[in-house]
Amino acid sequence: MGKGRLEAFSDGVIAIIITIMVLELKVPHEASLSALWLIYPVFVSYVLSFIYTGIYWNNHHHMLHAVQKINGSVLWANLHLLFWLSLIPFATGWMGENHFSEVPVALYGVVLMMAGVAYYILSRMLIKLHGKDSALAKAVGSDFKGKISVLGYALAIPLSFLNRWIGLGLYVLVAIMWLIPDRRIEKVINS
Repeated sequence: MGKGRLEAFSDGVIAIIITIMVLELKVPHEASLSALWLIYPVFVSYVLSFIYTGIYWNNHHHMLHAVQKINGSVLWANLHLLFWLSLIPFATGWMGENHFSEVPVALYGVVLMMAGVAYYILSRMLIKLHGKDSALAKAVGSDFKGKISVLGYALAIPLSFLNRWIGLGLYVLVAIMWLIPDRRIEKVINS
């Protein structure tokens, strides 16, 4: 099967996820900095989730650029990823509205961890379809960055109950790790 519809559908879902998140930003009814300060947790949650959604969109785009075809397993793996990504607006809203309380911060980590697992499964399904010598397989390699991300989320979830700022800090560190440009796929495709 061609990958065009999968790419278009995924792009559409991710665009809707971002739209839902931004619509959750409620405008203060007062024109003062103190009114704006009251919604800072919602805004900070939105910024973090926008970055994560952008990271997933960017990496998903690169991954699909490195392959030529898809199959039913890839379609289901992609839907699995989109399911977890579609929960980001809920987790974001709950975390922001509750000023980064422990349970919402931990749930946010569960959503991020499961999205990371789903992304890993999708990459493995694509590698299985294209072979161990494919451009994607060469670019991804052992996927150390992906594995360390999931480990970071897995650590952050229980640590969020100990101290919510530690959990949140780990989510930020993982995001920063992915914001550093990862040129693995581009290098393999352009070589």
